[in-house]
Amino acid sequence: MSSTAENVEAWSGKDKGDENFPVGAIVSPRLRAHVHAFYSFARNADDIADSDTLEADDKIARLNVMEAVLMGEHDHGSPSALGLRASLAETGVTSQHARELLIAFRQDAVKNRYACWNELYDYCRYSAMPVGRHVLDLHGESHDSWVPSDALCTVLQVLNHVQDCKKDLLALNRCYLPDDLMLQYGTGIDDVLGNAETPGLRKLFNDLLQRCQALNTDAGPLPRHVRDRRLRVETSIICNLSNRLTARLLANDPVAKRVKLSKLDAGLSILAALRFLP
Repeated sequence: MSSTAENVEAWSGKDKGDENFPVGAIVSPRLRAHVHAFYSFARNADDIADSDTLEADDKIARLNVMEAVLMGEHDHGSPSALGLRASLAETGVTSQHARELLIAFRQDAVKNRYACWNELYDYCRYSAMPVGRHVLDLHGESHDSWVPSDALCTVLQVLNHVQDCKKDLLALNRCYLPDDLMLQYGTGIDDVLGNAETPGLRKLFNDLLQRCQALNTDAGPLPRHVRDRRLRVETSIICNLSNRLTARLLANDPVAKRVKLSKLDAGLSILAALRFLP
């Protein structure tokens, strides 16, 4: 982008209702606007990175403008970054988490394949973990809660990669399924574009989902680490939904049809979380 006065954001039209998991749905009213300010920043940056019409250099330039506005270098070009900057000033939360998200989005602009699980996990360190850390910091929670939160945020990201493997490849020529696992199980990119999963692709999905089950176990203690009652309930709901989506993806074919959570999944997860109200 040649002018910082021009709005660089390219909102896709998606909002919180399009997500698998609740975004600040039941957090304290005094903090809800701040959670949504962070979400708006992340959503707009993600939409730039995932645009199928912008070139890589343009995406990175736009993301750089967002960071410049966030850091106070100027006030024009990114309304969501300006809004988050005001939120951070009011709450005293660091800008580090938002800036780390931009690392992942810049990577999305130029990187379409992942060699191995460790490479994918490193991507999640920047694309997912900062979200949980920001929300926890906003609530004044101990950094001890970062460990289970990092596990939860990572598993949510990987589950989304499995859910959208075909969509990402068709729309953006992007595949997060690790190359070494595709080779190990005798599958490849062409299989992801098929009408149904192949035996090799199912083995790859199972491998990733077993790792997700381990991450779900690591994330399980998160609600007990959280002092804020509303956030405790919300993190419990998300943990339950993550386990349910993992089970659904183990039992269903994400190539044939996008595997989604149901209203029943949501209801049962809410009921299970009520034990954290006291």
